[in-house]
Amino acid sequence: MFYVYILKSKNKTDQIYVGYSTDLKSRFERHNKKLVSSTKPYAPWELVFYEAYKDKVDAKRREEYFKTSPGRKALRIMLRNSLG
Repeated sequence: MFYVYILKSKNKTDQIYVGYSTDLKSRFERHNKKLVSSTKPYAPWELVFYEAYKDKVDAKRREEYFKTSPGRKALRIMLRNSLG
């Protein structure tokens, strides 16, 4: 499976991260152990959302969408309670 996931920083409440992985559990642990340079300053993280895909291309397309302005806006609407 291929996963697209959304993380929310526990320290900086307006900071979210959109990522992609084939091993969601391991990747989430790496984020919280500060082993990912782009998310290190904002750790610890909480997982607020993920989607699973059978096809890699579909997952990457969805990740790229969530990183656009319309995609971030859709996330903020979809997850308004989780993202605060």
